[in-house]
Formats: sequence, structure tokens, C-alpha cells
Amino acid sequence: MKQAKDTIKSIQKKASQIPQFVPEIDPNMIKEQSFSFLKEFKAFALQGNVVDLAVGIIIGAAFNSLIQSLVKDLIMPFFGLLLGGTDFSSLYISLRGSFGSLAEAQAANAPIIMYGLFLNQVINFVIVSFSIFIVLKIFLKGKTESLIDSKKK
Repeated sequence: MKQAKDTIKSIQKKASQIPQFVPEIDPNMIKEQSFSFLKEFKAFALQGNVVDLAVGIIIGAAFNSLIQSLVKDLIMPFFGLLLGGTDFSSLYISLRGSFGSLAEAQAANAPIIMYGLFLNQVINFVIVSFSIFIVLKIFLKGKTESLIDSKKK
């Protein structure tokens, strides 16, 4: 019996020497940390840069749909007319057999390369890039003029 008591005391002594890796958890501390995290997130989300970025993305998406319509509905018909009435969106290469139209090739599940749609996207990209270049050029010109005016005063 004495031997069992000595063994228990020995184990308790060894256990007290083990460093405590998991500290006791204080529920109030968890609340404070979670509220602090939410406050930090709110401050981050409402920063001017994040809001500006969100507005820029929304305007960019609207601008993209406008440019896509411009390319598809106004510019590509002129290119098609200049090239003998060709509709670029229907240009394709069939990798298996020949078909009368793009719709027939797609209905037959034939492997096709739709290079006409790719050309539309290339023209779309060029117009979007050029438009953004013009907008930035105007914006930066106005910004440099305002900096020059502020230095003169």
C-alpha cells in the first residue's frame, strides 16, 4: 500500500514538472479577441482603398459589357463588310470532317477551333486597353495640372 502511495506521489511530482503547453482559457479574453478581430476587419473593409477598389471593379465590369456590345454590335459588322460580308463569330476550323455551318459542327459534337470568336476577343481587348489608356492619360494630365497649379500658389 505504501508503495502505491509513493508511486502516486512520484507521478504527481513528475506531472508538476511538465511545462504547461495549453494555458487555461479565459472566456472573457476570447470575447475581447473576437470583438477586436471584428473591429480590425471592419476598419479594413471600410478603408478608402478597399472601397475604391470595389467601385473600380463594378465600373470595370459595366465598362467591359459596354465594350463587348460595341465590338459585337458596331465594329465587327464593319470588319465583316470590309472582308466580303463575313461574320467573324461564325469562323471556325473543324478538326473532324466538314460541316456547312458552325451550328452543324457544334450539333455533331465535332472538335472545332473557333478562331472567329478569338478574333472578336482580341479586338475587344485592344479597344478596352486603348480606352483605359485614354482615360488614364486624361486623368493623369488633370492631376499633373492640379499639382502645378497648387505649387504656383
